[in-house]
Amino acid sequence: MKIQLTKIISISLSFLVLSACQTPVPNPVSNNRTDQIIDIPVVEVSLDSDSDGYSDDIDMCPGTPMNITVDERGCPLNLMLIGVLKMEYRAFFAKGSSELSSEYQLELDRVAQKLQEYDTATMAIEGHASTDETSANDTALQPNALARNRTLIVKNYLIMQHQIDPNRLSTASYGAKQPIASSDTEDGKSMNRRVYGLAEEPLD
Repeated sequence: MKIQLTKIISISLSFLVLSACQTPVPNPVSNNRTDQIIDIPVVEVSLDSDSDGYSDDIDMCPGTPMNITVDERGCPLNLMLIGVLKMEYRAFFAKGSSELSSEYQLELDRVAQKLQEYDTATMAIEGHASTDETSANDTALQPNALARNRTLIVKNYLIMQHQIDPNRLSTASYGAKQPIASSDTEDGKSMNRRVYGLAEEPLD
């Protein structure tokens, strides 16, 4: 009898020890869950209407033709073909002004250098104006007059400063008839007050 009682007590103690050592399994249903809020970054898309790699808000030369290499301003690079000159020039002007700023004089110096190097090359110079370059005291021809003066400023600079033969330089003025940017904004109008030139050597 004592032996059986001893066995029962021993088994009971063993059961209690084993129960104390067990690690409770957490109930996934009873766990507290915290919803996570993920911040999704908002990406601003800048329009690049001429697909030259420069967004319209920083592109100094909107309307660049396709497959033309551009510089850090979004303007076409000077193009040099093998043995042939093909070089573009752009200058922009203040409202109502035909004064050529020093920045565009330096670029014109580079054009003149190539015209001297390629002595059979010619340059066509186009003058343009914006639609708002008139006032109550001006005539309706004011944009045309400004466009013409702008071409003459560029042409005379090449003649007087670099002795380029006038016969190699042709001019045309278009007033405000050929805008390259919207005339609804000040930025657009400033882009339209411009001279565009193309120096190239005729192909044989």
